[in-house]
Amino acid sequence: MSQKTNMQCLIRPYRPTDKSAVISLLRLGILEHIYPAFFKAMMHTDHIGVTLSISVAGYVLGGSSYLQALLFGGAWISLIYFCCYDFYDTYLKRRLDVEMSDIQANFLDSPASNFWVAETEVNGTSNVAGLLAVVGVQDGVSCNRNDGCEQAGSLGGIFQLIVSSPQRRKGLGIWLVETAVEFCKEQGFSRVVVEISSPQTAALSLFRKLGFTVTNNNTPSNPWVSKLARINIIRMEKYL
Repeated sequence: MSQKTNMQCLIRPYRPTDKSAVISLLRLGILEHIYPAFFKAMMHTDHIGVTLSISVAGYVLGGSSYLQALLFGGAWISLIYFCCYDFYDTYLKRRLDVEMSDIQANFLDSPASNFWVAETEVNGTSNVAGLLAVVGVQDGVSCNRNDGCEQAGSLGGIFQLIVSSPQRRKGLGIWLVETAVEFCKEQGFSRVVVEISSPQTAALSLFRKLGFTVTNNNTPSNPWVSKLARINIIRMEKYL
């Protein structure tokens, strides 16, 4: 596949020397959603009502103690924050322990998968400013590296899209996704799919702009954490 360039930006295949920068960007890109998810959860009417009710209960049980009201309300708020933190921290640890433990084997050894980084030059220094990976799947099973994924129903699953904060709103995310879509077309995939957590409104908007549509809302593996954090996994896809 041809490389894409724009001004001082280059989208290219992953290199082993990128690993440290890629993991650092992945960590920041995932954990940065904790606070937005927490504030979004706490602004929900249900959580506002529970917070007020628990605070009133603490006030009454404490003998008209404002301190008790604050402690009860604070405990509930802390629980919601912990759930938001646990959701993304657990997700990050899974990605680091599984896919990112061997990027070469998981993304590059198979012709049906690939991993790209966006490299930008700032003051003469090159930096990894974005990343995206695609994993080819067939009927829910990873494609065989020898047989490929040309059979009907095969698809490309976007593993992760992350752009560093200073390089956002410059079209870098769009270029990365377009690179992945072009790759999936070359592989003969029937569609491209991606899963995004509900607080990631910017990512949802970006994929909609590129022709992806929502097909399903899934509850993560830990339903109680997801329910308290009010986070769902949104599945989107684009037919090729």
